[in-house]
Amino acid sequence: MTNGDASTPVGELLPNDAWELLVQEPDSVLIDVRTRAEWGFVGVPDIAELGKSTVFVEWSQYPNMSINPRFAAEVIEQFEGKMPSHLPVICRSGARSLNAAYAVSDHLSQAGVTVPCINVAEGFEGDLDPAGHRGSLNGWKFRGLAWRQS
Repeated sequence: MTNGDASTPVGELLPNDAWELLVQEPDSVLIDVRTRAEWGFVGVPDIAELGKSTVFVEWSQYPNMSINPRFAAEVIEQFEGKMPSHLPVICRSGARSLNAAYAVSDHLSQAGVTVPCINVAEGFEGDLDPAGHRGSLNGWKFRGLAWRQS
Protein backbone atom coordinates (compact mmCIF):
# COMPACT_ATOMS: atom_id res chain seq x y z
CA MET A 1 0.00 0.00 0.00
CA THR A 2 1.31 3.44 -0.79
CA ASN A 3 0.66 6.65 1.07
CA GLY A 4 -1.70 7.83 -1.67
CA ASP A 5 -3.94 4.80 -1.12
CA ALA A 6 -3.75 4.69 2.65
CA SER A 7 -6.81 5.21 4.79
CA THR A 8 -5.01 5.72 8.07
CA PRO A 9 -2.62 8.53 9.04
CA VAL A 10 1.10 8.03 9.49
CA GLY A 11 3.35 10.44 11.34
CA GLU A 12 6.89 11.41 10.50
CA LEU A 13 9.86 12.18 12.74
CA LEU A 14 13.49 13.03 12.14
CA PRO A 15 15.94 10.41 13.46
CA ASN A 16 16.76 12.29 16.70
CA ASP A 17 13.06 12.71 17.43
CA ALA A 18 12.44 9.02 16.69
CA TRP A 19 15.21 8.16 19.18
CA GLU A 20 13.56 10.42 21.76
CA LEU A 21 10.21 8.69 21.14
CA LEU A 22 11.89 5.34 21.76
CA VAL A 23 13.31 6.74 25.01
CA GLN A 24 10.06 8.33 26.21
CA GLU A 25 7.68 5.52 25.21
CA PRO A 26 8.86 2.31 26.90
CA ASP A 27 6.50 0.15 24.83
CA SER A 28 7.53 1.62 21.47
CA VAL A 29 9.27 -0.64 18.93
CA LEU A 30 11.56 0.34 16.04
CA ILE A 31 10.90 -1.55 12.79
CA ASP A 32 13.76 -1.70 10.24
CA VAL A 33 12.32 -2.55 6.82
CA ARG A 34 15.53 -2.62 4.76
CA THR A 35 16.84 -5.79 3.14
CA ARG A 36 18.96 -8.48 4.76
CA ALA A 37 21.84 -7.31 2.57
CA GLU A 38 21.53 -3.76 3.93
CA TRP A 39 21.39 -4.98 7.51
CA GLY A 40 24.49 -7.07 6.97
CA PHE A 41 26.62 -4.70 4.90
CA VAL A 42 25.55 -1.22 6.07
CA GLY A 43 24.73 -1.81 9.74
CA VAL A 44 21.64 -1.53 11.92
CA PRO A 45 20.23 0.85 14.53
CA ASP A 46 21.40 -0.22 17.98
CA ILE A 47 18.80 0.55 20.63
CA ALA A 48 20.11 -1.93 23.20
CA GLU A 49 21.02 0.90 25.61
CA LEU A 50 17.28 1.61 25.76
CA GLY A 51 16.61 -2.00 26.75
CA LYS A 52 15.05 -2.64 23.34
CA SER A 53 15.65 -4.65 20.21
CA THR A 54 14.90 -3.51 16.69
CA VAL A 55 12.44 -5.67 14.73
CA PHE A 56 13.71 -6.57 11.26
CA VAL A 57 11.20 -7.36 8.49
CA GLU A 58 12.00 -6.75 4.81
CA TRP A 59 9.53 -4.48 3.00
CA SER A 60 11.15 -5.19 -0.37
CA GLN A 61 12.76 -8.56 -0.83
CA TYR A 62 16.29 -8.72 -2.14
CA PRO A 63 17.48 -9.25 -4.89
CA ASN A 64 14.49 -8.38 -7.12
CA MET A 65 13.11 -5.82 -4.61
CA SER A 66 9.54 -7.09 -4.90
CA ILE A 67 7.21 -5.97 -2.13
CA ASN A 68 6.89 -8.57 0.60
CA PRO A 69 3.21 -9.60 0.34
CA ARG A 70 3.18 -10.70 4.00
CA PHE A 71 4.99 -7.65 5.32
CA ALA A 72 2.31 -6.25 7.66
CA ALA A 73 1.39 -9.71 8.95
CA GLU A 74 5.07 -10.52 9.60
CA VAL A 75 5.48 -7.30 11.55
CA ILE A 76 2.40 -7.99 13.68
CA GLU A 77 3.55 -11.58 14.34
CA GLN A 78 6.70 -10.18 15.98
CA PHE A 79 4.63 -8.78 18.86
CA GLU A 80 3.03 -12.08 19.86
CA GLY A 81 -0.27 -10.40 20.74
CA LYS A 82 1.18 -7.52 22.80
CA MET A 83 0.96 -4.43 20.64
CA PRO A 84 3.52 -1.64 21.10
CA SER A 85 2.49 1.91 21.99
CA HIS A 86 4.20 3.39 18.89
CA LEU A 87 5.87 1.97 15.78
CA PRO A 88 8.62 4.10 14.25
CA VAL A 89 9.64 2.58 10.90
CA ILE A 90 13.06 3.10 9.26
CA CYS A 91 14.67 2.24 5.91
CA ARG A 92 17.69 3.60 4.03
CA SER A 93 16.38 7.08 3.24
CA GLY A 94 12.75 7.28 4.38
CA ALA A 95 10.86 6.25 1.22
CA ARG A 96 10.28 2.52 1.73
CA SER A 97 9.61 3.05 5.42
CA LEU A 98 6.85 5.53 4.63
CA ASN A 99 5.03 2.98 2.48
CA ALA A 100 5.71 0.26 5.05
CA ALA A 101 4.33 2.42 7.88
CA TYR A 102 1.13 2.98 5.89
CA ALA A 103 0.83 -0.75 5.22
CA VAL A 104 1.13 -1.61 8.93
CA SER A 105 -1.18 1.23 9.95
CA ASP A 106 -3.84 0.09 7.48
CA HIS A 107 -3.45 -3.56 8.53
CA LEU A 108 -3.92 -2.62 12.18
CA SER A 109 -6.83 -0.33 11.39
CA GLN A 110 -8.62 -3.13 9.54
CA ALA A 111 -8.20 -5.25 12.68
CA GLY A 112 -9.66 -2.44 14.81
CA VAL A 113 -6.30 -1.69 16.46
CA THR A 114 -4.83 1.79 16.75
CA VAL A 115 -1.08 2.12 17.10
CA PRO A 116 0.67 5.23 15.81
CA CYS A 117 2.95 4.28 12.92
CA ILE A 118 5.70 6.80 12.27
CA ASN A 119 8.08 7.12 9.34
CA VAL A 120 11.66 7.93 10.30
CA ALA A 121 12.43 10.68 7.78
CA GLU A 122 15.96 10.62 6.34
CA GLY A 123 16.23 6.91 7.18
CA PHE A 124 19.33 5.09 8.35
CA GLU A 125 21.78 6.34 5.70
CA GLY A 126 20.13 9.59 4.60
CA ASP A 127 19.91 11.30 1.25
CA LEU A 128 22.47 11.24 -1.55
CA ASP A 129 25.04 14.03 -1.49
CA PRO A 130 26.18 15.77 -4.70
CA ALA A 131 28.80 13.04 -5.21
CA GLY A 132 26.11 10.34 -5.06
CA HIS A 133 27.06 9.03 -1.62
CA ARG A 134 24.88 8.53 1.44
CA GLY A 135 25.79 9.28 5.04
CA SER A 136 27.19 12.79 4.71
CA LEU A 137 24.00 14.90 4.73
CA ASN A 138 21.51 13.40 7.15
CA GLY A 139 20.09 10.15 8.48
CA TRP A 140 20.34 8.03 11.62
CA LYS A 141 24.08 7.32 11.29
CA PHE A 142 25.01 10.89 10.27
CA ARG A 143 23.17 12.30 13.30
CA GLY A 144 25.32 10.19 15.62
CA LEU A 145 22.63 7.84 16.86
CA ALA A 146 23.66 4.40 18.08
CA TRP A 147 24.24 1.77 15.41
CA ARG A 148 26.37 -1.29 14.86
CA GLN A 149 27.65 -3.52 12.12
CA SER A 150 25.63 -6.73 12.22
